Amino acid sequence: MSAVLAESHQAGSDPVAIERTGNAGRASGIELLASIAGQELLLTPAALAFLAGMHRRFEAIRQARLAARLERQAAFDAGALPDFRQDTAAIRAGDWKIATLPAALLDRRVEITGPVDPKTVINALNSGANCYMADFEDSTSPTWANLLAGQRALRKAVAGTLDWMAPDGSKHYTLKPAEQQAVLMVRPRGWHLDEKHLCVDGQPISASLFDLGLFAFHNAQALAAADRGPYFYLPKLQSMEEAVLWNEVLDHIETTLGLAAGQIRVTVLIETLPAVFEMDEILHALQSRIAGLNCGRWDYVFSYLKTFRLHRDKVLPERGQVTMTQPFLRSYCDLLVQTCHRRGAHAMGGMAAQIPISGDAQANDAALAKVRADKLREVIAGHDGTWVAHPALIPLAREVFDERMPTPHQQHVLREDVLVIRDDLIKPSLGTITRAGFENNVEVCVRYLAAWLDGNGCVPIHWLMEDAATAEIARTQLWQWLHAADAGRDALHLADGTEIDFGLLDRALIGLPSKLADRINLPGASRINEAIGMLDRLCHADTLEEFLTLPAYKRLD
Repeated sequence: MSAVLAESHQAGSDPVAIERTGNAGRASGIELLASIAGQELLLTPAALAFLAGMHRRFEAIRQARLAARLERQAAFDAGALPDFRQDTAAIRAGDWKIATLPAALLDRRVEITGPVDPKTVINALNSGANCYMADFEDSTSPTWANLLAGQRALRKAVAGTLDWMAPDGSKHYTLKPAEQQAVLMVRPRGWHLDEKHLCVDGQPISASLFDLGLFAFHNAQALAAADRGPYFYLPKLQSMEEAVLWNEVLDHIETTLGLAAGQIRVTVLIETLPAVFEMDEILHALQSRIAGLNCGRWDYVFSYLKTFRLHRDKVLPERGQVTMTQPFLRSYCDLLVQTCHRRGAHAMGGMAAQIPISGDAQANDAALAKVRADKLREVIAGHDGTWVAHPALIPLAREVFDERMPTPHQQHVLREDVLVIRDDLIKPSLGTITRAGFENNVEVCVRYLAAWLDGNGCVPIHWLMEDAATAEIARTQLWQWLHAADAGRDALHLADGTEIDFGLLDRALIGLPSKLADRINLPGASRINEAIGMLDRLCHADTLEEFLTLPAYKRLD
């Protein structure tokens, strides 16, 4: 249902009046293209005017930044390689620091991430982790209902009133006292995504501005009063200029909402290959408000694949062999730690995607051993904290960091031994592509996409918590392997000698429904065939789709 808001609407008891957005006279350009019960409590006239003001101020700049991404990728497709920028050498050489960190962000040794449904929000805040990243991005399918339910849950969580009752009434979930909760951090969707359900002057608003702006509008003042933020994670940045845009957005929000300058603090995920060459520059662009950088390992692998999609000498082996001990990933992590600690910022480790394996103690022990080894690698490297996907992994991760990191963080570990050059960051992994690895990519991508289309963005598959980033690895690898023979190049082969061609893909796709037939309770089971069709089209396309979620989003709502 469409509802055009006239400029005569009043803010009523909303925390910020329409007039404070500076757009009172232009509120009539706002159009909602969806309607669910209760949305008017979040999307008040004042909130909509606030969002519209950000769109009108920043949309043209966002589009320019997205166009710059395409230009850079075109250069990579033509054979160029990413490298450190010559025009910003003075920033990298300079002796500067970021602003002093707030007390709530000094100790971040264990962070848990997950979607924004009420039950998950309660469990994550109560989990015993230091921080909880409420994720509107890779682990949330952005249906209109999901987005507004997430905003509503987080608003109640900030107010301390969030609870959730199991549908059968068997369990009632409530929040622990505020002092026992994890510090809340929110990740909005990336710059490349639109929010199609809200249009301003005939254009869809940026999903980034919608997610972050709506949360800030309703919660920033309460969080600031409690010395708890607001704090955000910023995803998928590719350049210093994109960080500059974020800084301008956050300055605008602080001014509009009456917050102190620098009140909003952010952590940036270094999860694209171009961004790893601009870490100093990103820290500098957000110098007054950044708290750290994070090794977003799965998106980083996806970005490596996408950046080098036409570079035959940069083809990676199957996903299971691309571990953080591979040289190009180890160099990425070491450089991130060195860069952050030189500037007084936290260097956050990556995600442990394992989930407890019930009914198989031996397999569960093996999975936990992998988690322990991964967290030990991170703390030895100098990371100041790490991520887990499941509450059951928090004690293990905490034990590893407590043993090796008795201080709140490791910024004193300067890693002056690290000397990373361009070629260290782009050297491909050695390994193979097995038949099982190929078929696992097909299964993971189809099952995740089916669940995502059905409204579930965080899906356990083979005892790993899969999200959009891991599905993107599977999808992009399939495309690259299948198109490796383009332009007269030799086809790739499986480890058993089988040529990787579209017949191999067809057989995997045709066999998948029968393979999953006895699992009628799979998330998204009713949309498996739709997901198979989408993956088939995406793999056959002459050009790699930039993000899986772009065509998939058209099918939501």
